[in-house]
Amino acid sequence: MTAPTTDLTAHPWFFCGIGGSGMLPLALILKGLGASVAGSDRSRDQGRSTAKFAWLESEGFQLFPQDGSGVISADQVLVASAAVEDTVPEVVRARELGCERMSRAQLLAALFNASPRGIAVGGTSGKSTVTGMIGWILTACRRDPTIMNGAVMKNFRAPDAPFASARVGQGGVFVSEVDESDGSIALYRPEVAVLGNVSLDHKSLEELRALFGAFLAASQVGVVNLDDAESAELASRANQLLSFGLESQDAAIGVEPGSVVQWADVIEARIVDRRSGEAHALVLQQPGRHNLYNALAALAGCVALGVPLAEAVAALGSFEGLARRFDVIGTSPSGVTVIDDFGHNPDKVSATLATLKAHPGRVVAFFQPHGYGPLRQMGAELAEVFARLLGGDDVVLLCDPVYFGGTVDRSEGSERIVELIRAAGAQAEYVPTREECGERIVELAQPGDRVVIMGARDDTLTTFAQDLLSRLR
Repeated sequence: MTAPTTDLTAHPWFFCGIGGSGMLPLALILKGLGASVAGSDRSRDQGRSTAKFAWLESEGFQLFPQDGSGVISADQVLVASAAVEDTVPEVVRARELGCERMSRAQLLAALFNASPRGIAVGGTSGKSTVTGMIGWILTACRRDPTIMNGAVMKNFRAPDAPFASARVGQGGVFVSEVDESDGSIALYRPEVAVLGNVSLDHKSLEELRALFGAFLAASQVGVVNLDDAESAELASRANQLLSFGLESQDAAIGVEPGSVVQWADVIEARIVDRRSGEAHALVLQQPGRHNLYNALAALAGCVALGVPLAEAVAALGSFEGLARRFDVIGTSPSGVTVIDDFGHNPDKVSATLATLKAHPGRVVAFFQPHGYGPLRQMGAELAEVFARLLGGDDVVLLCDPVYFGGTVDRSEGSERIVELIRAAGAQAEYVPTREECGERIVELAQPGDRVVIMGARDDTLTTFAQDLLSRLR
């Protein structure tokens, strides 16, 4: 296949895996810019997430089985993630026809870098939330941004746009989360680079320091969290620094000491700009200290783009959050609350559990690992987080990892993690299937419990949470 084209709307596009959280918003943005976009998805072929694919077809996307039948012309550009095997029919057919190919990251970087102004959100955790916050602030403040997110943004969700993980604007500002796991963060040239935190996930700390340091150096303004030790060490790489932090008194954008008040469903604080001395009250609809950090990152990023702090704080108060980010599905008549959450790595699971444990009530946590490979890589750390943060009455249930096919090694699964959690003194149960876990949760649930559904790469987890609430009713 030949090198990618630079004219992004001149050719028809074909997305292999169009329903993926990173692919869908790119397809929406390209189509919004006037390009012809078609695609396929293994989940569609398996009968999963039918509502999403029906909506895509209603929006004019032509969808095909993942058998190569949709790749019909050398004019098409194939978009496929780097992880897609060369044996996948679309890849085979595209090679036969001589189609150009781009990875998801290459396409996103091309769209991002072509925009007059770009704000890129990097870091190990919180990227999607910060991106959604920045996108909403800029929209509410009439900057009309284009937004690329890995999650559905509730402020933009509507009956005719139920999967609003992207927005196409005319204001010349492109807001996007950027990924370090595949090294593609090096492709972006942002005006503003936001760095929220750096911790072990997919790469070694040495690799992460190099990637995030270069990310800051490639930007005009680096927005950096001084409370995160690894991020703070990289602050000197920024050409112009705008710092933020909850604890550090050296942070330019921070909070008034003693002003933070946590509630079960909101968190309050007075946001200060220490350069000017101005302060503004924020009532954030997303609970937890980690979300206050996300808010500070978003506010500082918008200030770096020229938005007055007062306007940014006022807009952020009406941010509704993201789907599957501590998303309260509802509460049963008996007082059992069901929460849908994207927690899938140690940092994200820790933030979710810490938010839950800041308030009274037992936690019943269900965790669906998002693959056998990730479970091998971070299983011990996940077990440590569950054991450390859950109390004696709390319980965690694990089913088998999600598996969509392929040749991955499935020799080590959830049983090992449950054994590690139990060895550390916490309650854990291994129940092989998700359906059986649902039955077990209904048996366990008591008035006042918070049931949290955690996992990634599986849209049907939301349906599982909704069905569970119906059964508890």
